[in-house]
Amino acid sequence: MTEKRDGHIYTVTKLTRQIKNLLEENFPFVWIAGEISNYALPASGHSYFTLKDSQSVIQAVMFKNQKRSLKFNPENGMKVFGLARISLYEPRGSYQLIFEHLEPEGAGSAQIAFEQLKAKLSDNGFFDESRKKQIPFLSECVCLITSRSGAALQDMLNISQRRFPNACIEIIPVTVQGESAVPEICSAIELANTRQSSDLIILARGGGSLEDLAAFNSEPVAEAIYHSDLPIMTGIGHETDYTIADFVADVRAPTPSAAAELAFQDKSALLSAVTNLARRLNRSVAKQIAGCRERITDYQGRLKSPETLLYNYRYMLDDYENRLHNCMRQSCLYHAEKLKWVDEALTAQNPHARLIRSRQTVEALTGRLVQCLAMMVERKQALVSSHTDKLEALNPGKVLERGYAIARRTKDKKIITRAADVKKKDIIDIILHKGRLTTEVKESHG
Repeated sequence: MTEKRDGHIYTVTKLTRQIKNLLEENFPFVWIAGEISNYALPASGHSYFTLKDSQSVIQAVMFKNQKRSLKFNPENGMKVFGLARISLYEPRGSYQLIFEHLEPEGAGSAQIAFEQLKAKLSDNGFFDESRKKQIPFLSECVCLITSRSGAALQDMLNISQRRFPNACIEIIPVTVQGESAVPEICSAIELANTRQSSDLIILARGGGSLEDLAAFNSEPVAEAIYHSDLPIMTGIGHETDYTIADFVADVRAPTPSAAAELAFQDKSALLSAVTNLARRLNRSVAKQIAGCRERITDYQGRLKSPETLLYNYRYMLDDYENRLHNCMRQSCLYHAEKLKWVDEALTAQNPHARLIRSRQTVEALTGRLVQCLAMMVERKQALVSSHTDKLEALNPGKVLERGYAIARRTKDKKIITRAADVKKKDIIDIILHKGRLTTEVKESHG
């Protein structure tokens, strides 16, 4: 109220600016921990996200220049801690954290970066077994990419001298840790592929911490290995050390010495194997020659002179000729008998004889038919006579002839059988044997 009476009234902008100054003066830098959510990465390259715990949230930002020092990619749900400045964004009047440094909570940033790059390359097919190249059994020349002063180089040279003394070795020295390690390793792989003087590349270095092996966990080195036309074998660190380069390489050896053991065959063992194979080959060839000689001897014993073969064929030809003549004779006799039998059968089936027999059969059937018809007519005539007598006996005219008459009503022609069928003054017809009478009922009785 005093400010109002004094005429001092804050504008929104002025009040916001003073609050911003108070926050930035009292909290220049703070260490803060929380969980990332609503992570956004616009085209500007700045990262905008919300830092939260179980009860509160704060808007946060990390600008592109500060992000260059990060060794991992922030993600939603990741718990982090970092150094930040508190500021107030005047257009919205909300305060926010501006991070200068950020670290993952728990695992180190290098380990997080390793896992993220591993997942990314795996999704892109860098680790697929189908694209890995076969390591030559006996390389004409092996290219070693490693540190000039490292113990790994001496170990590999000693092993190659022991196993294959006259092996061809090409050495491309590189820095295996530090800022220049990644471009030198990539250039060395590219140089070996350009020369094409080696059959195999061994990328090796001795053991070290995760930070010491950072060059072999970088994406450029992984891409250089992936795009190499020559097969690449890695021998990095100790047996328990695994790098991104190991996953991308065609073959991973647990140590540089083990890589040399795989790349350089044991010459004495190879010579011994060749000697044994030559001995077995000589024995096999000698056995084959002996078998061929035995077969030649057998064939010579079985081979007959042309004169003997000609005599045998001539004898066989005479035999076949005699058998053919006999077969032809038997065939002619058989067909002659068959022809005779067919002729007799045809004679027996002569149409004239069959016609005579058929005519006789027709005449016999005709006689039987006439006889049957006569008998049938007689039976029918007798039946007709019997029925005629019966009809004559039942003929109403015969009854009328004996003096009887038939009475019927004139109007409906109904036969009168009882006196009750007519009434007084009904007109009736009386049918006599000869003629008809029409009368009127005067009186009925019964």
